[in-house]
Amino acid sequence: MKLNQLSPSEGARQIAYRKGRGAGSGNGKTAGRGHKGQNSRSGGGVRPGFEGGQMPIYRRLPKRGFNNSRFALKYVEINVSDLNRFEDGTVVDAALLKEAGAITLPKVNDGIKILGNGELTKKLTVKADAFTASAIEKINKAGGTAEEV
Repeated sequence: MKLNQLSPSEGARQIAYRKGRGAGSGNGKTAGRGHKGQNSRSGGGVRPGFEGGQMPIYRRLPKRGFNNSRFALKYVEINVSDLNRFEDGTVVDAALLKEAGAITLPKVNDGIKILGNGELTKKLTVKADAFTASAIEKINKAGGTAEEV
């Protein structure tokens, strides 16, 4: 067999159907689109996933997939201004904050984070799991120290 003798098997190839080429073609005038309506127009039709105004399935079903919020660290946040309730020279840690009522949550999840909101007027040694840069700056400015546990 030679390349010039190759041919597709019987019925494998069909002649392209030419739409809208007159009544004699059997598919003239409306070209198989029917009369009137959105889909009969050029450029007509709806976007993928549109269900005629019914709530589409991608909005009816619940969200799935990965979300990092389940694994993110959850700190109990305390502002620098909340530390003014303690006396000068006090060592402030999680136990003291809970005892003083600064922490109202039943448990300290991943630790305590000190935020830099407000002003600090007392000289304190603050022990926490995390600090913001402004919180460290304000604690040091008041003469205290910030220690990460």
